[in-house]
Amino acid sequence: MISAQDSATGADATILVEGLERVYSSGLRAVDGVDLAVAAGEIYGFLGPNGAGKSTTVRILTTLLRPTGGHASVAGFDVVKEASQVRRSIGVALQEAALDPLMTGRELLELQGALHGLRRAESKLRAEELLERVDLVAAAERLLNTYSGGMRRRLDLAMALVHRPMVLFLDEPTTGLDPVSRSSLWTELRKLNDEGTTIFLTTQYLEEAEQLADRVGIIDHGKIVAEGTPQELGRLVGEPGLYVKLIDRSQSERARDLLAVHGAVSDREAGGLTIRTSLGARAIAPIVRTLDEAQIEVDAVEVEEPTLDDVFIAVTGHRAEDASEDDS
Repeated sequence: MISAQDSATGADATILVEGLERVYSSGLRAVDGVDLAVAAGEIYGFLGPNGAGKSTTVRILTTLLRPTGGHASVAGFDVVKEASQVRRSIGVALQEAALDPLMTGRELLELQGALHGLRRAESKLRAEELLERVDLVAAAERLLNTYSGGMRRRLDLAMALVHRPMVLFLDEPTTGLDPVSRSSLWTELRKLNDEGTTIFLTTQYLEEAEQLADRVGIIDHGKIVAEGTPQELGRLVGEPGLYVKLIDRSQSERARDLLAVHGAVSDREAGGLTIRTSLGARAIAPIVRTLDEAQIEVDAVEVEEPTLDDVFIAVTGHRAEDASEDDS
């Protein structure tokens, strides 16, 4: 397992988890000795298959569930002993958030402000600021039951930001959104992070983690099985690949035999080949030369770095699309 604990030591970690456990009365060990540290101003992506322990961990960190072992602190406060201080320091947007469909977006934001102790005038001002921030001013007086999925997720984010939290917990914030809405939310999360907000993000979209996260932790069966930057995790899979597309598919078998001297070769669809080599892009020239000398015409050669999807499969045995929702 790659560890990136040096990115956030116990002394400077905004989120610090040590030996965290959650065992249910049924004997299910949903979280089994999790250690992780998230630095101030970092975006930490948290991935895992269905039932791996993602949501249980998040519920503990947001004080919604008590651990049965270990220790966790958020913004310098113990999640058990100082739960109220933790709640004042965090914003939370969970998938199961229950919002009154017969209230308007503005009413919900002002109510959230009141619940956080803001005075009426301050709550109104903050609601207006956030409606502008998440581009919901035009829909501010509409009832929530008229909002699209993307609008609801933007309102969820705004409600989590009412009290200007140090740390933002997001549980699969773009699930079910169209690509345009997803991109818009990504832009807003980057802005928040640039302003200094620490973000703990669970997601089923590996592209989302690659696009947003400074570091990624992958949990499986209640344990962290891999952690690091997306680039570091990519190296877990092994060497980068070169995709070689041939003009004449019938020559793929001969090309495979010739290219074996450059690395491990495997077949791809439509007569293409993938070569795993530690040289990466530096292998392109000798590969093309080898094929040219054998009079095998090459249509294209592309470098393919291992993706988080490759890592996910390698460390959990599951495909990423099986990680849609954590029920533990």
